[in-house]
Amino acid sequence: MPTHAFGAHAADQPLVPLDIDRRAPGPRDVQIEIAYCGVCHSDLHTVKSEWSGTRYPCVPGHEIVGHVSAVGAQVTGFKVGDTVGVGCMVDSCQHCAACDEGLEQYCTNGFTGTYNGATQDPPGHTLGGYSQRIVVDERFVLRIRHDAGQLAAVAPLLCAGITTYSPLRHWNVGPGKKVGIVGIGGLGHMGIKLTHAMGAHVVAFTTSESKRQDAHHLGADEVVVSRDADAMAAHAGSFDFILDTVAASHELDAFTTLLKRDGTLCLVGVPEHPHPSPNIGVLIFGRRSIAGSLIGGIRETQEMLDFCAEHGIVSDIEMIPAQAINEAYERMLRSDVKYRFVIDIASLAK
Repeated sequence: MPTHAFGAHAADQPLVPLDIDRRAPGPRDVQIEIAYCGVCHSDLHTVKSEWSGTRYPCVPGHEIVGHVSAVGAQVTGFKVGDTVGVGCMVDSCQHCAACDEGLEQYCTNGFTGTYNGATQDPPGHTLGGYSQRIVVDERFVLRIRHDAGQLAAVAPLLCAGITTYSPLRHWNVGPGKKVGIVGIGGLGHMGIKLTHAMGAHVVAFTTSESKRQDAHHLGADEVVVSRDADAMAAHAGSFDFILDTVAASHELDAFTTLLKRDGTLCLVGVPEHPHPSPNIGVLIFGRRSIAGSLIGGIRETQEMLDFCAEHGIVSDIEMIPAQAINEAYERMLRSDVKYRFVIDIASLAK
């Protein structure tokens, strides 16, 4: 089915309007008319081939919210008209140990990304949500329970929301825990909101004094400017868990020293250049850990969406037409957005 989209033909070219083909829904497929698609930093990295392996034409977008327009004959979980979402994955092997546990993001045979993943559909790789519609196996479609007026701000939950929710749940964040969130951006602002809703004591770390009030507004109990050595030292050895959302290379020792014995620093940002090697003594003498976390499985993503609907949590967004995507990428590089761009897909019809 011909579909309007926005994508790039090469790493050194801007995103432009293009037409793509979507497959007709198979027996277990759900066809979705996309209403909104969030803009993730991963989109920019992939379009520019900064992570290598980008297939072109590249149509990014894995924070998708829309409405079901058709279902296959064997689909049981969705019907035409349902409000649904699609996140970072559209398939996995479904038979490895990780998939059996509902952890498709760790599929040992490799999950299929919503864009840039190998597929039998033309052109041989998946094309994402900067498009009018998408066809997805029902196992990778998520139910949206937020109010209709919140749907644009729900879109970033499909990546930024689950990327922060999953480690917070895995490390049992909740009442009585002191939790740090490093970075107040697309991921960090969601981390603050979720940690606050989970009942933990939230400390936001930022390099910018100007973000102090914003962090408190998002739900932080305390805000620490990480360039202030005295402010950092005042928190030494006091954190149960720190979620580091910063994707730029930086010193990790500043945060590992803030952990309690058995505390964990979890990284969810992938830097373009490696972090400096951490001080291993800090880890050994406090039995502290540095860990990582990758999005979440489908079951946990649905849990996150339901949690956010129950607590009234959405992303802070700026809506843009698809025609403004290249400018939005430039602004993302300058951190000039609070805190997530979302494309109004209706603009693709223009």
